[in-house]
Amino acid sequence: MRLSPFLPIFSTRWYTCNACALPAPALGSSPPANINWYISLLNRCAEQRSISQTRRVHLHMNQTGFPYLSLGNKLVVAYLNSGDVDDARQVFDEMPNPHIVSWNAMISSYIRHKRILEAVSLYKLMLVKRIHPDEFTFSTTFRAFSGLRLINGGRAVHGHLVVLGLQSKNLHVSSALVDLYSKFGRLREAHIAYDAVDVKDVVLATALIVGYTQNGEDGEALGVFGEMVNSGIKANDFTFASILIACANLKDLFSGRMIHGAILKSEFCCNIAPQTSLLSLYSKSGLIEDSMKVFSEIVNPNTVAWTAIIGCLLNSHREEAALSMFRSMIFSSESPNAFTLSTTLAACSSLALLDQGKLIHAYALKTGLDTNRFVISALVDTYGKCGQIGLARMVFDSSIVPDLVSLNSLIYGYAQNGNGVEAVRLFHMMQSLGLGPNDATYVNTLSACSKSGMLDEGRRVFSSMVANHKSEPSNDHYACMVDLLGRAGRLEEAKELLAKAQKPDKVVWRALLGASKIHGEVEMAKWAAKKVLELDPGDDGTYVLLSNMYASLGQWEEVIKMKCLMREKGLRKEDPAVSWIHVDRAVHSFTAGDRSHPKGEMIYDELERLIEKTKGMGYVPDTRFVLHEMDELERDEPLFYHSEKLAVAFGVLSGRGKAYEPITIFKNLRVCVDCHNWIKLVSKLIGKEIIARDAKRYHYYREGLCSCGDYW
Repeated sequence: MRLSPFLPIFSTRWYTCNACALPAPALGSSPPANINWYISLLNRCAEQRSISQTRRVHLHMNQTGFPYLSLGNKLVVAYLNSGDVDDARQVFDEMPNPHIVSWNAMISSYIRHKRILEAVSLYKLMLVKRIHPDEFTFSTTFRAFSGLRLINGGRAVHGHLVVLGLQSKNLHVSSALVDLYSKFGRLREAHIAYDAVDVKDVVLATALIVGYTQNGEDGEALGVFGEMVNSGIKANDFTFASILIACANLKDLFSGRMIHGAILKSEFCCNIAPQTSLLSLYSKSGLIEDSMKVFSEIVNPNTVAWTAIIGCLLNSHREEAALSMFRSMIFSSESPNAFTLSTTLAACSSLALLDQGKLIHAYALKTGLDTNRFVISALVDTYGKCGQIGLARMVFDSSIVPDLVSLNSLIYGYAQNGNGVEAVRLFHMMQSLGLGPNDATYVNTLSACSKSGMLDEGRRVFSSMVANHKSEPSNDHYACMVDLLGRAGRLEEAKELLAKAQKPDKVVWRALLGASKIHGEVEMAKWAAKKVLELDPGDDGTYVLLSNMYASLGQWEEVIKMKCLMREKGLRKEDPAVSWIHVDRAVHSFTAGDRSHPKGEMIYDELERLIEKTKGMGYVPDTRFVLHEMDELERDEPLFYHSEKLAVAFGVLSGRGKAYEPITIFKNLRVCVDCHNWIKLVSKLIGKEIIARDAKRYHYYREGLCSCGDYW
């Protein structure tokens, strides 16, 4: 036993345990040696959870020759209560016949300290020594096998339980058994264990509800909850929290509101667990204001509640509000966890807020969360989407054990930044990293091949997926391949590939439509558009794509027909083109022809100067996609005031005197051909790099050239 050398050696005077506050004998007298005195001391030490005082009592027993093993059970409990599992085990092993209470205390303590293998080993030792486990032994041992993911071991213990006839006698045992089978997805066996109990309680019912919810059987969870309520069992806060998760997954707002009403009438209306689940329910139902109201009613929101509301705002495309909520969390002195940081980083990546992402990265480094796999994946994704693929690779390489999510994020980052070669190289490196590709890996790699025009490599990746992947290619895989083949002008090959798809969705057909538009294949475009509209008659994007194609071919009558059809169906282009730029930590947004900016006059003057200069360098407005039949001069003018041109002009205006800082703009849609050609010339004119992230990828304009090679 490890006893500190600094503890006092008892001789003629008994050193009284201060925590126990028992009177000490007079100097020179013999210390008391009766069993009740030691029981009182050990009980007090167990209550105080003091390891030092427990060791002093133990040492005193040794010094006085007291047969301390006669109180071994008390001593074991005192050590365990103070958190000293190893000293408790040493005493336990010295005991000739430990009581079942000591066996159970040791097993449960090992589980509590995450030393599950030792818990299982001790249970097996019980069987060797022919010690009969009781209900408490089984309930703790089931949790041990659950933690080790050993279903066969758990079943063996279940068999022992049945042999002893204890299965339906104890609710704690049945709850642990339901939890065991649920964690392995054996819901039928979990329900059998549940049904075997005649008189059920809230803990047992909640265990089954949680099992169904965690395995995606949310409808079954609602059914169990209904049975529970009908049988008169009152739900607790954990039950409410769990069943609200099921309602959120099902988007069952009606049931969710009914349960919300029950919570308000219960004693758990102010408990944080059900309130946090309510946040998710209303968020997934699109009722973000209801989520905000629930959050405002939480008196002291914890990290889970803060993370939930940040996630709610992010899922509702309110990224700026999510970042503001994160700042409020920091000011409230509540410490973010790994999930909070990864959620907030997702908001940064969506808005391409590099500086904010770097600040969160710094916080992760300071708190030691930078090694968490969720944070690493989020950082890789953020840096990749902010155009900092070098930083994304650095974070990925710093991971001790790279996981599939971070690797997929890095491949996607390479795809967005137009580096298909590196994306494919990383794909082929997977085996050396001990990782196997999943659906997302193939989608991202095929997308990288498409964006870089790597036709042969894309074909090989797709063929390897079909040969090695167990499941059929998804519509996302087909969409990537159709896009790759279509951009390369292999439209017939793309059409043949589509014939192999079981149920191509509108995304796949839209990919073929977009490729047909690029190559001016009117009949193919009409056929693809028809397929899209069969699946979604209200798809406004299809009408817009056809209009653009007809406009590029000068078929104005067809353009007018498309516009008339859209008016008849009450359709309009929902997402206007918006471009934005970060200058001096502020976001400046522009739409086509926008003059609302405080420096609007200066921006337009700068834009006109740039247009005149680039015309002298050979810029000719590309009017193919202007959707109006007018003369050339009139058709040029709308092109001059596209949102991306305004953003670039403002960037040039704001960047004077900052020779080495690139101009970085963002656009919510694909950059148009005319603006793409114009920005290339502007980069050469001003002698500075211009970076543009559109809905498809990053474009790096340098000295009159673009990193995409005019292939996007």
